[in-house]
Amino acid sequence: MGISKYPSCISLPRVAKPYPAILDFLAQRFPGIDRALWERRILTGKVRDEADAPITCETPYLPQKRLFYFREVAEEPLVLPREKILFQNDELLVACKPPFLPVTPSGPYVDECLLNRLRLTTGNNNLVPLHRIDRETSGLVLFSMNKETRGLYGKLFLRGTIAKTYEALAELTTCPEQSEWTVENRLAEAEVWFRTQVVTGVVNARSRIKLIDYRDSRAHFQLYPLTGKKHQLRVHMSGLGYGILNDRYYPELLPKQPDDLDNPLQLIARKVQFKDPVSGRAMEFTSERPLLNDLTRKTGEEKKPSH
Repeated sequence: MGISKYPSCISLPRVAKPYPAILDFLAQRFPGIDRALWERRILTGKVRDEADAPITCETPYLPQKRLFYFREVAEEPLVLPREKILFQNDELLVACKPPFLPVTPSGPYVDECLLNRLRLTTGNNNLVPLHRIDRETSGLVLFSMNKETRGLYGKLFLRGTIAKTYEALAELTTCPEQSEWTVENRLAEAEVWFRTQVVTGVVNARSRIKLIDYRDSRAHFQLYPLTGKKHQLRVHMSGLGYGILNDRYYPELLPKQPDDLDNPLQLIARKVQFKDPVSGRAMEFTSERPLLNDLTRKTGEEKKPSH
């Protein structure tokens, strides 16, 4: 049995009244965990509120309320290869993560997540991710090292003053006629909670997408997320008809299967650029993790798409 040394947190979302019982919500939100196990956790004081007081099965559901619990798994998968620390000082840590490693504990992963592996490596238990990327996505993730300056770095993401560049491969039979797109729509949780879908309403997700190469039925894209919604780039690429290579969620949800280390999702968080709010310096970090048959790196130069 693996038990996390650090608590996980979940916020109770806004839902229509009548509000569900917290036990019902947890059982529905985590279908892979038996309802009886959640009940035992609550009864034994393992689910706690923001004041670190144990909740009960009668504790009312309050939207936006946060609950804390310690993840428990019977057997935890080992995720290889390892992450790489690209930068570290008293305020900030920048890491490049491999595919299939979650940023924070989720599913069967407790210690095998980027956060807890870095806590062990650095000895800093105050380490907190400033943003997240999908478990399947590779590349850069920024962490706060110091809780006193954490809010300053968090504002970079809240205000959109950090520039992020991703790269992706898609398998296409013909070269697209366009080479640049701006996608703007509204994203919300899909019926299957771990997926995202486009819905009607006020725009909350924006991405710029640029085709930089096409050959041998493979298209190489640069992606610029202007907002940070869950699965935003995967949904926006799929919506254009250019589903990212080896994407198991979009455009269609594929049957669950073991992680294929030889064929990971071809989406990499390649570069971040920002002005450091503490030092005032211009900062830029780049992941050297390759894409499969990376067209740019294979030729040593960027080839413009031809039509």
